[in-house]
Amino acid sequence: MAYYPLAPGHQVNVRSGPSTDSGLVKVLPQGSSVPIRCQTRGETVSGPCGTTDVWDCIAPGQYVSDAYVKTGSTGYVAERCAG
Repeated sequence: MAYYPLAPGHQVNVRSGPSTDSGLVKVLPQGSSVPIRCQTRGETVSGPCGTTDVWDCIAPGQYVSDAYVKTGSTGYVAERCAG
């Protein structure tokens, strides 16, 4: 599983689902890297890495917007989440 860095200078909220309305699970500190287990569509978010509706699942029940993850791509870099 590949790890990707968060956008420099940003703390990133981890949500229980792929939207900003989903419950806050935790906050990742600046300089973190995250594993992307799978990716899914959700709420469109604008961030330092662009505007996207792609959300990255970093652990079961833990999602971060791809707008805050430096994947080097505006599309999918991992398999789609099941379900």
